[in-house]
Amino acid sequence: MFHPTVFDNIKIAFENQLYDYDNLDGILMITGRTDLLDLAVMSREFTLAFKLTGGFKVTSEVVLLSSVKELSDEILETPDSNPGCSLLLRFYMEVTDTARQCPAIERILTGVWGPELKPEQSLSFCYGAVKGIYNNCIQLSFKRQITEEQMEDIPDLLAHLLQSAEELEKV
Repeated sequence: MFHPTVFDNIKIAFENQLYDYDNLDGILMITGRTDLLDLAVMSREFTLAFKLTGGFKVTSEVVLLSSVKELSDEILETPDSNPGCSLLLRFYMEVTDTARQCPAIERILTGVWGPELKPEQSLSFCYGAVKGIYNNCIQLSFKRQITEEQMEDIPDLLAHLLQSAEELEKV
């Protein structure tokens, strides 16, 4: 009999809540979903992307990652291990005034998530595209493993994620 891993259980919890926000509450629209197994390194990655209903500037993503070590520790029931997965939150948006908008983005996300979760911003542009428009990928990386013990925190985490997306829409 198949026994779901911690990764599977947390993935389903995120999926259920976000799809409820889409289908039942109508506060967001799911725009992308990936569920990858990398056979070269035996890792897993799950991504669910969405935009707020009425929002068009910011795409938000929840990313869960699990390495072969976490999977093997769980499956083999390795003593003194606490298997889980890694969590990343990403926001994608265009910026035109990097000197003003990037510090504003950092202030917003630090205000929502606290100073210990420092956002990383990566700017890029397409050569030949409209000058002065940059694609900004903003990433928040949680420093600790997420386990099933944190499952009850998912609604609060998603509330912060939605708040972040709403505030970033105003930048």
